[in-house]
Amino acid sequence: MRLGALIFVWACAAWAAGPPVEEARKLYDRTDFQKSLQVLNAIPVKDADVHELMGLNHYMLGDFKKASEALEKAHNAQPSNSEYALWLGRAYGRRAETSSPFTAPGLASKARQYLEIAVRLNPRNAEALNDLFEYYLEAPGFLGGGLDKAQQLAGQMAQVDPSEGYWAMYKLAAEHKDYSRAEQQLRRAIEVAPRQIGKFIELARFLAKQGRYQEADQSFDQAEQIASNAPRLLFARADLYIKTGRNLDAAQALLERYLNATLTPDDPPRADALKLLRKVRGG
Repeated sequence: MRLGALIFVWACAAWAAGPPVEEARKLYDRTDFQKSLQVLNAIPVKDADVHELMGLNHYMLGDFKKASEALEKAHNAQPSNSEYALWLGRAYGRRAETSSPFTAPGLASKARQYLEIAVRLNPRNAEALNDLFEYYLEAPGFLGGGLDKAQQLAGQMAQVDPSEGYWAMYKLAAEHKDYSRAEQQLRRAIEVAPRQIGKFIELARFLAKQGRYQEADQSFDQAEQIASNAPRLLFARADLYIKTGRNLDAAQALLERYLNATLTPDDPPRADALKLLRKVRGG
């Protein structure tokens, strides 16, 4: 290769690994997914990390086909990366949920295959274990799901994170409509990890389904003591108020706070909050 060509390749590689990707990551973290994509599209030589971030942006924007295409490139470039396989499984899963009955089964099977790859590549990847457990729990047998598989995976989850193990047992008990045991397992999950507000949110939802609204509100109160301004807590409480037809003025105030908060990709989209706000306003 001639020297000029080598210099060009080196410059492109440095460009891909340097400030543009860092800027795109910051934009992604601030949920400015379109601008993040603009920065990434301008990078002349795209490595696996660039393709992954492009896939994540498309995923958050709800374009799951483009997300899977970008994540396929990342996975093919680094097939030993558990996170790439995890997100590729998620993208195929969302495609299955939003596709026609004719294409959904094939896409769902791909989702399962990549989630299984993610777990195989890193058996301690808690998010991959969680997502695969959910798949086994919800998918029918002809798509590779099954309660027996979920039960087996729950044991592996408990070894990685006892709290997640209890959470898995809660889900299994609820699936069998053993609500007393389900509540017991969920409360154990909270005892083991008392600062994970997601489990308090889950408990509030569980209690509300049984009409135990005062206890559900108490669960939210406990979560607020841990992280009073956590956006997803604001959203979850407002969402539950609206679903149960209670405290609608409070729900509106919570959603307005949510929309003014600094969100991350882990928080529900602003579009979902706006949809709830229109609902509570009667729009």
